Amino acid sequence: MDTQEWRQYLPAFRETTARFYEGSFSQGDYKKFSGFYGSYAQRGGQANMLRLRMTAGRVTKEKLAFTADMVKKYQITRLHFTTCQTIQLHDLQPEAVYQIMEQALDAGIITIGGGGDYPRNVMCPPLSGVEEDEYFNVLPWAEAAGEYLMNFITAEKMPRKLKVGFSSSARNVTHATYRDLGFAATKEGKFDVYSAGGLGTNPRFGVRVANGIEPEMVLYYIKAMWLTFLAYGNYESRVKARTRYMQEALGGPEKYAAAYQEKLEEVFASGEDLHIYVTEQPVTKKGNAGKVSSHRILQQKQEGLYTVAWHPPGGMPEAGVFCALSDAIAGMEEVELRLSPDETVYMINLTAEEAQTVAEITKDSAASIFETSVSCIGASVCQVGMRDSQALLASCIKAVRDAHIPDGVLPQIHISGCPSSCGTHQTGRIGFRGGVKKVDGKPQPAFILYVNGCEQQGKEAMGREVGAILETRIPPFLVKIGKTVAESGLTFDAWMEKNTEKFDQIAAEFTS
Repeated sequence: MDTQEWRQYLPAFRETTARFYEGSFSQGDYKKFSGFYGSYAQRGGQANMLRLRMTAGRVTKEKLAFTADMVKKYQITRLHFTTCQTIQLHDLQPEAVYQIMEQALDAGIITIGGGGDYPRNVMCPPLSGVEEDEYFNVLPWAEAAGEYLMNFITAEKMPRKLKVGFSSSARNVTHATYRDLGFAATKEGKFDVYSAGGLGTNPRFGVRVANGIEPEMVLYYIKAMWLTFLAYGNYESRVKARTRYMQEALGGPEKYAAAYQEKLEEVFASGEDLHIYVTEQPVTKKGNAGKVSSHRILQQKQEGLYTVAWHPPGGMPEAGVFCALSDAIAGMEEVELRLSPDETVYMINLTAEEAQTVAEITKDSAASIFETSVSCIGASVCQVGMRDSQALLASCIKAVRDAHIPDGVLPQIHISGCPSSCGTHQTGRIGFRGGVKKVDGKPQPAFILYVNGCEQQGKEAMGREVGAILETRIPPFLVKIGKTVAESGLTFDAWMEKNTEKFDQIAAEFTS
């Protein structure tokens, strides 16, 4: 469907949203309706959020400029870079939501399908095409997949949402091996295909359903995934309506793989031509003789060009910085933003001088590995959230700074406000998810602690659940871990290899 054709659906959103704010439409019914448009009412029902799909995490200068213009025009102060590589705008009144949603289409940004039971934003490693040791540039294939998946938004309804991701190396930052459908790049320039994985309740690693497929065949495997989900997904229970539950429903991974293969054969037999024909657009910009060195400035594989990493705490950029960044790169040749699943933003294709300019604008970036920690938007905004994950992260960062914990002795942690794992707590070295803990028989705000999750392909691991810690005790817990590791002279990863029992002993002091 052409970008502008989505405009026909917008009047219904305006009408129903008006009814919701008038009080004649329940919050539950509105949530079921508005997800189609990529918008939800925030907690309390006094404002909306809007999710701007950025396919493959790619934000061109034009898309960035549009978003910055909307931030200025509607005085938006709360933005969020999400773990699914989108940009969320928060605290919007109805007229702002309407206008941004409609004007976004002119900028090539589609919000429709950003929520609800639809294909979600296709994910891609943020440095595809510029990273030194990637197997190959998967960005063109991810973008083509994202465009194709939009066809299913108005097709037969799936049981729930469908998340598709691509990886370009074993770092597996997009969790391609445990998405609903994942394409994991190989050194041979092909993809291994994984299916029916996912985080959250009942997490599962994906089932490998194909080895070494040619990239131009990707859409055949997407169509087969859609057909498999329609045939075997659970339409009766929303709790069990994600693809990962099909592994059990069909009798295990092998039987699931067989069911998927049957649908794949149907796709091939249909005669439909789903080959992808893409032309990779190489970076033509030339660097100059300038040199620059900083922990946030990375050298690209293109000689003389650099990338600047910017991680606003919690993935929550200051509106003024966001807009200043857009203004600064407007005249910079071939520069664009790439959103990362850990809420970092990368500005790519910069000369040394441009990199220094961009680094100065984004100097509010995280100052340590720990400060690059990941958090969902949290219960102060999200209707289904149990705990305010953003507030917890802010208090943890303050406590670690006040205790002068050195960089490297605490890892990047992952915080989810509820079991849904929007903060990917299950694959963090340390993860927390919102919950409760009874004290003297009364439920108190708490988070469940997880440890030793890993996303790297070949070493994937879901974090081990350790126990519940009262929310107020999490900052001192992390400070104690940090001081203990610092005394050893090791990094956190090196310390954990030899001191898992010690970690558990410290955790027991705070979970008991």
